[in-house]
Amino acid sequence: MNVLISLAAVGVLFLFGLLGGVGTVPEAIFGILTAYLALAVFLVGLVYQVLTWAKSPVPFRIPTTCGQAKSLPWIKQAKFDDPSGTLGVLGRMILEVGLFRSLLRNTRTKLLAGGKLVYGTSLGLWLGAIAFHWSMLIILVRHLRLFTEPVPAAVTFLQEADGFLEVGLPVFYLTTVVFLAALVYLLLRRLLSPQVRYISLLEDYFLLFLLLGIGVSGFWLRHVAKTDIAGIKELATGLASFHWSLPKAIGPLFFGHFFLVCVLLAYLPFSKIVHLAGVFLSPTRNLANNNRMRRHVNPWDYPVKLHSYAEYEDELREKMKAAGIPVEKQ
Repeated sequence: MNVLISLAAVGVLFLFGLLGGVGTVPEAIFGILTAYLALAVFLVGLVYQVLTWAKSPVPFRIPTTCGQAKSLPWIKQAKFDDPSGTLGVLGRMILEVGLFRSLLRNTRTKLLAGGKLVYGTSLGLWLGAIAFHWSMLIILVRHLRLFTEPVPAAVTFLQEADGFLEVGLPVFYLTTVVFLAALVYLLLRRLLSPQVRYISLLEDYFLLFLLLGIGVSGFWLRHVAKTDIAGIKELATGLASFHWSLPKAIGPLFFGHFFLVCVLLAYLPFSKIVHLAGVFLSPTRNLANNNRMRRHVNPWDYPVKLHSYAEYEDELREKMKAAGIPVEKQ
């Protein structure tokens, strides 16, 4: 049911976007108003989420420790898995954000014949996740060529490197294929694995179908429909410079694709993929494990009236003796 509802929702959103290209709804709503509204919701929502996380009290050091902490000089420390200083935390964050190191260390269990339980690395999940995230980042950077004039040299270099195979005309970008393949793998993993399907929510399928809708429609625009790139660039540069222009040559398929992108942008701060900002505020990752070197006092602690064991025994000594409970004082 979650799969069907998510697929239907993305389909309705795409069809709604198409209305902007066939004149049923004013094109300015989809080409201009929707873009600015989505950007405003994204910025306000992201700032709100970050401020909410930043205000959350973290009185204790709670970094995830996956290796040997700093101890005696002759004991080797796991500097990235159990960092004790700023440089170790920085290295850990770089590995986490760039290579998803904690996901690579994720383990899956399997019950073999005879009741033997074995553990292994979820290498497929790690490959699918890192392929999806890196290809999506490169695609986003490549799209900067539509919003800038002249195009930055770094964007041009990345675009040429991405299309180095020079297959077809227009050229197929490697990240386009990797992006769609990774999304299909992640979707099939949720559908075919009973354990993953059991814990999957409506939001999980909706995000996957939304990203697939964006990827497939973008592929169709470039390689099948042959959309007017000059007109799209005119629209994009107009949005970036606040000099709005809506070229008539842009077809309805672009507005469907563009509307899905706006929906993703506005929904991002309130979805699970907001972890792109949350990972930097995670106390399990951004804190050093120096509890053996420093005493950390809870700044929100308040005085509590304690009742020591000596006072407890003074009150109940005779009853403890009668019950046969040993006491320190006779």
